[in-house]
Amino acid sequence: MSAAPFLAVALMCAGAFFFLAGTIGFLRFPDLFTRLHALTKADNLGFGLIGAGLAILSGSWAVAAKIFLIWILLLISASACSLLVARGAMRNGIQPWRKP
Repeated sequence: MSAAPFLAVALMCAGAFFFLAGTIGFLRFPDLFTRLHALTKADNLGFGLIGAGLAILSGSWAVAAKIFLIWILLLISASACSLLVARGAMRNGIQPWRKP
């Protein structure tokens, strides 16, 4: 029996862990800027790991390449969107949280 399904499941479980960590960071962090950081970093890595697991399970180089391209587009769009949200918040006077 091949080790590929076990590796794929391990990668997808690790990706799910990072999605969970991003969600917890979103709920626990004090302001918009730290929440954006938690979501974009954890979700990008989580999707990358889940995509890698799915690419292994697909067994096709074409499907794996499509998953990789989707991940690259996700990296670009998530970074751009979080930058736009943070920049809009700064322009509207929302200040980053400071430790009291």
